Amino acid sequence: MNPPGDSSETQEPAKRRAVFLDRDGVLNRAVVVDGKPLPPASVEELELLPGVEQACRELHEAGLLLIVVTNQPDVARGTQTMATVGELNRELSSRLPLDEIRVCPHDDADRCRCRKPAPGMLLDAAREHGIELERSVMVGDRWRDIEAGRRAGCATVFLDSGYSERSPEGPDLTVGTLGEAVPWILERSAEGRSDHAHSR
Repeated sequence: MNPPGDSSETQEPAKRRAVFLDRDGVLNRAVVVDGKPLPPASVEELELLPGVEQACRELHEAGLLLIVVTNQPDVARGTQTMATVGELNRELSSRLPLDEIRVCPHDDADRCRCRKPAPGMLLDAAREHGIELERSVMVGDRWRDIEAGRRAGCATVFLDSGYSERSPEGPDLTVGTLGEAVPWILERSAEGRSDHAHSR
């Protein structure tokens, strides 16, 4: 029998909070060609960006899930294989405290629900892990990342690397590195959307 005032039987389990992370240009250095970021071609080319290890450790230790959501259209275009993508992801996972890496191997013509700016990867992860999207954050370095986060209902952080492409619309925070965003992410995930909106 439960103590008086104990409503544990009727309470839903607490949902988890997550930081959704783009991969290339956020965690590892992108290969920039003509102002456009491209993935490394092999594990040998994989280079973590400065401060990423510490940033991921701080976020992970705060109880946030770290879920990578990455577009890899070079697979559909035939210029990279899923085997290479898998090798890169395994290497990243060995260096960083990541909970999951989700990959969309499609191109725009495939019209899939997982290719960012579509929010499919975030929505699927939220359903499988019990994530509260309103208290979660999407971090990316391209407009597609920010739009996917917005469509999923997350707060958004744009890492501005000065690429020669369109800018995202209305990110909640714009910084240069993942490390710079950590204090804001921790505060944002703790407050929840209503407090966040009130403080803006």
